[in-house]
Amino acid sequence: MSPETCELSLLEIYHAMRNKISKQFFEEAKTVLVGGVNSPVRSFNGVGADPLVMKYGKGSQLFDYDGNAYTDYCLSWGSLIFGHAHRNVVLAAKNTVQKGSSFGTTTRQEIDIAKFIVENVPSIEQIRFVNSGTEATMSALRLARGFTKRSLVIKFDGCYHGHVDDLLTTAGSGVATLKESSSLGIPQGHIDNTISLPYNDSALAAATIEKYKNQIAAVILEPVAGNMGVIPADPGFLKILRELTSKHQIVLIFDEIMTGFRAGLGGAQSECGIIPDLTCLGKIIGGGFPVGAYGGRKDIMQCLAPLGGVYQAGTFSGNPVVMRSGLATLQLMNKDVYRTLNERCRQFVERLNQHYKEKQLPVHLSVYHSMMSVRFSDHPVKNYTDAKKAAGGDRYRKLFWHLIDQGIYWPPADLEAFFVSAMHTKKDLLRLEEALKGFAW
Repeated sequence: MSPETCELSLLEIYHAMRNKISKQFFEEAKTVLVGGVNSPVRSFNGVGADPLVMKYGKGSQLFDYDGNAYTDYCLSWGSLIFGHAHRNVVLAAKNTVQKGSSFGTTTRQEIDIAKFIVENVPSIEQIRFVNSGTEATMSALRLARGFTKRSLVIKFDGCYHGHVDDLLTTAGSGVATLKESSSLGIPQGHIDNTISLPYNDSALAAATIEKYKNQIAAVILEPVAGNMGVIPADPGFLKILRELTSKHQIVLIFDEIMTGFRAGLGGAQSECGIIPDLTCLGKIIGGGFPVGAYGGRKDIMQCLAPLGGVYQAGTFSGNPVVMRSGLATLQLMNKDVYRTLNERCRQFVERLNQHYKEKQLPVHLSVYHSMMSVRFSDHPVKNYTDAKKAAGGDRYRKLFWHLIDQGIYWPPADLEAFFVSAMHTKKDLLRLEEALKGFAW
């Protein structure tokens, strides 16, 4: 047996003992849940082990059933900007649910949060709440098609917009051609109406829009990509998309499900100064509860039923418990909170990237304020092709367990973003910094 195999075996034994109760729960989960999970990324397939089963969270900390504590940088995939079980959010949910969990009617709670969002997000004049990010993007596409009476949609390789049939396309080779589905069960007819292009390629995007200008209903993208690691869009790329979509009456949709209220009240669009026609939101606006929303120009939004002919409905849309919890979260945000969080993260990233540069290590952090990812490369990452080249593979698996062993919970999949909350302290980030510096890159 080689030393490497022996070391791996000892680690596996250690983790099996340390996570014994999690293992038992997961074995039980696999008998009733498909793969033992309700979302594939939770399966830990990317890090070669069984998932940890969590018991509760508080602030920046997660606790599993074996009594292990972790500083959480996954934060329900970016939803918890104030960490776990914040007092204001808990009280908002408790006080609301005591009066009823759902009514299927208009409520004051949904009006209040809608007003907050409309006042703060530049592109949104009216809004419609749904129950997930996938519902938001799916509905926004239908609305764009109904408004323009066109069928084609342009998306960008590596941008994930939920499990919408029309948007689950394989990453392309940089050629402006129609793609194949990246999931079984999706009819080719859906994919025939989708063009997937390389992110940040202004020339190809412009040429494609000009070629299909009379057929394109919408262009949808993340202004800061988060599902191929963190990649901010080039300002020139966004500028060209805005100019051409406006010129040809194409609906520009920003998927700000990750970036909405992450770095500022106006979202990434406010920071970059490019205002889309429709915006999709989720995650943070629910305060940790299931939520999605899409909103935008009034003339587009009023094509929705009951005012227009584009149908979309949902029994639990605008649920009062979710709406009040989301508003409680948003009302905690102010310039001082954002300034402190963003500056703390800026210094953290600056110190680490300087360290990697001085040590001549092929690694760096890519960043959008409190949203970051690890790149196993010293070269900038601009698109999905670059992101795949900078993936860690087995090194990421080793990094994940290195951090777990030091009480740090990390996304259990390469190319995912990690997040910092307002509840993470300077001490938390210093511990993470030392753990990352101590990894054998």
